[in-house]
Amino acid sequence: MRLNVAGGILAALVLVALVIANSTLFAVYQTDQVLVVRLGEPIRAVTEPGLNFKLPLLDSVIYVDKRILDLENPAQEVIASDQKRLVVDAFARYRINNPLKFYQTIGAIEAANSRLSTLLNSALRRVLGEATTTDIVRDKRAQLMALVRGQLENEAQSFGISVVDVRIRRANLPEQNSQAVYQRMQTERQREAAEFRAQGSQHSQEIRAKADRDVTVLIAEAQSKGEQTRGEGDAERNRIYAEAYGRDPDFFTFYRSMQAYESGLHASDTRMVLTPDSSFFRYFGNPSGKAREGSAK
Repeated sequence: MRLNVAGGILAALVLVALVIANSTLFAVYQTDQVLVVRLGEPIRAVTEPGLNFKLPLLDSVIYVDKRILDLENPAQEVIASDQKRLVVDAFARYRINNPLKFYQTIGAIEAANSRLSTLLNSALRRVLGEATTTDIVRDKRAQLMALVRGQLENEAQSFGISVVDVRIRRANLPEQNSQAVYQRMQTERQREAAEFRAQGSQHSQEIRAKADRDVTVLIAEAQSKGEQTRGEGDAERNRIYAEAYGRDPDFFTFYRSMQAYESGLHASDTRMVLTPDSSFFRYFGNPSGKAREGSAK
């Protein structure tokens, strides 16, 4: 009986010890930092991981994320210094480096995101409003983001927040302006294409005209040279004929007659109409070509 009572008392003492330990000890993890609050008033911040102590029933702990947090900012329209409108989509990365100040000024991550989003929009309008569209889109984008980050960092320090980075995802023209730009670009490209086609057609006509002119000149020169060569050949032939006739008139007459037979008598048609006293076939009757006695010469 006494053993049962002693065991019960021991169990009760162990239970009480566990309750006291649970209300006295708390753990801080690598990803968190803890703010110890006593009766509603923060008394200290614990940023190093490990096991820590607090007063039971009087103290409570508030866990604050120690990691880098994301701030997704909705796209907004910004007017650049050259009066052109841009739709800017930006985001930021931040870290809570002073949990006590963060708890006293803002108190929660959701409230911090809302406040930082407003500050980021203001910084974007101030910085981008002094830059040209070309600087924002291409030339000085990195420098402009550094300026926005600097201004946001100065304003966020009062909340115990350190801004790690600010980036611009996209900086585009508004939808209606984009359509107008695309149409203008399309019209310009169509105009350039038509101009190139016209120039190409003109060049092709010039090349074709030059080629036709060159062909005409070449043909005329070839015909002229051919006629000249043909004339020279005919003159040489006549000279040779004359020379041959002067040397042997009978042989020349015989040769000319053989050429006449070759030209006049074809394999498909050997009919000829001649007068009875024709001397065309005189070489058929007499090899010397002389007319027979009693026949016409």
